[in-house]
This record gives sequence, structure tokens and C-alpha cells, in this order.
Amino acid sequence: MKTTLVFGASLKTNRYSNLAVNRLVDHNIKTEAFGLRKGKIRGIQIKTNLSEFQNIHTITLYIGPARQPEYIDKILQINPKRVIFNPGTENPELYKLLESKGIEVVVACTLVLLATGQY
Repeated sequence: MKTTLVFGASLKTNRYSNLAVNRLVDHNIKTEAFGLRKGKIRGIQIKTNLSEFQNIHTITLYIGPARQPEYIDKILQINPKRVIFNPGTENPELYKLLESKGIEVVVACTLVLLATGQY
């Protein structure tokens, strides 16, 4: 089963990253979560150490371009098959780097992709 990592997961229920975890679980997609604070969303443990993640197919980003540089090496180490850039996370320089490593770049909203059956 393909695993999705919600990158920038928040315990705050009004955040899109929190909603994404819930919708991924609703769609029976194996879900992992990375955030700044530990906690659980629908039984999914939010981890704060990126080295704990393996065999990730998709990373769905919920951190803006200003904070992305500190995580680029870790994202590359995770080596996902695709990275989804949700609204507000767009970063053309990172697109080019990921694509040069053979990682698919999708600029879209995870919630819309799930709702329309395009995920």
C-alpha cells in the first residue's frame, strides 16, 4: 500500500493539514504525519523526527517556501515518488530540484484531489 506523509501536520482542527490527515484516513490511504509538535490525529501519530519515515510514496506539503529550505535534504533522503505542493507552498526552485531527482511534482490541493477522485 502506498503511504502518504502529511508534512507540516497540525493538531489544530482548523488547519488544512489536519483536515488532510482526516480525509486521507477517510479514503483508507496509509497516512503518516510530520509536525513541530507530537500528538495524534485520528490515531495517526504526529512525529517530529523526519528520520523515522521510510517507504513514503507521496509527501503532501503544508509548509511555506520560507521554511522549506531547512527540510530539503530530509525530503530528498525520504525519496518519495511524488510531492504535492498545496496552495501556499508553491516553490518553482524546489520543483526543479525534485524533478532532477526523478520525483514527480504536483501543484494542487490534496483535499480537492481526494474529493474528485484524482488522488
